[in-house]
Amino acid sequence: MTITDQQTALGAAQLPQVHGARNPGMALDMDWVLSARANRSAIERRAATLPGRRSVKKDHQAAWMARAISCIDLTTLAGDDTAGRVARLCAKARQPVRADLLEVLGLPDLTVGAVCVYHGMIAPAVKALDGSGIPVAAVSTGFPAGLSPMHLRIAEIEESVKAGAEEIDIVISRRKVLTGDWQGLYDEMKAFRAACGEAHVKAILATGELGTLQNVARASLVCMMAGADFIKTSTGKESVNATLPVSLVMMRAIREYHLRTGVRVGYKPAGGISKAKDAVLYLSLVKEELGDRWLRPDLFRFGASSLLGDIERQLEHHVTGAYSASWRHASA
Repeated sequence: MTITDQQTALGAAQLPQVHGARNPGMALDMDWVLSARANRSAIERRAATLPGRRSVKKDHQAAWMARAISCIDLTTLAGDDTAGRVARLCAKARQPVRADLLEVLGLPDLTVGAVCVYHGMIAPAVKALDGSGIPVAAVSTGFPAGLSPMHLRIAEIEESVKAGAEEIDIVISRRKVLTGDWQGLYDEMKAFRAACGEAHVKAILATGELGTLQNVARASLVCMMAGADFIKTSTGKESVNATLPVSLVMMRAIREYHLRTGVRVGYKPAGGISKAKDAVLYLSLVKEELGDRWLRPDLFRFGASSLLGDIERQLEHHVTGAYSASWRHASA
């Protein structure tokens, strides 16, 4: 089976992005929220089995790595970002792997899922991606702490949408989770969703700061009830970012939400995922917990800045049989 055949089996024929119906949200169901539990020891045991039980090789491995590329939110969130750096990042987003390698793989039109930037870099990103079909995602609502006044967070979303962002990554108020203010979290998320309008909204839970896996489960449900199109682990700025136990909890919340409502919500692990083997591991977990439909960029993303370089290096080895230096695969 060729790489192209493998990608078709994974749904690549649907690329560039397809979108199902958005999550309309629902009334806050406190009984459902408070019934959410997380058995930490069982979750950690399950997560610990994942790296050792899954092995894909040769064309199969290359197909999974190519799928991972299509699900990357290629990101730069640095204080010294410039229009030039963003333009280079967008060029990489358009052609994430060397053209000759993509031709050999049978995937000449492969792109990343989106480019993620701060508000001030939306305009150069939109310009650089014009005609590509790749959306611009903007972090918002006082990212990364989310502690600015509510009216300013709403205004920031509206300005980012006006500037051309098609996706908005918002940060929730962690204190509402830590104090059990689920109504407050629901109202906040609902206001953010309304401000986004047609732009898809990803709710960043900052799971490393929520204290317990039970809080992660409950915050996931509340954000989905309030209309989040995606739930996302981290800003990438916390001391602990995406982990397999947290991912398992969030994916199972997504699965339960889908079973009860019929609505599919996306998932985005972010922070600390920098190796191709880790990307394949996360994709296999998605397949097992949520199913093949979530293996498309409208329902799954990686938040990453360095992951693409390692995947490109592995794909070059797949094609040529030789590893190149990592510095040859810079993103910007």
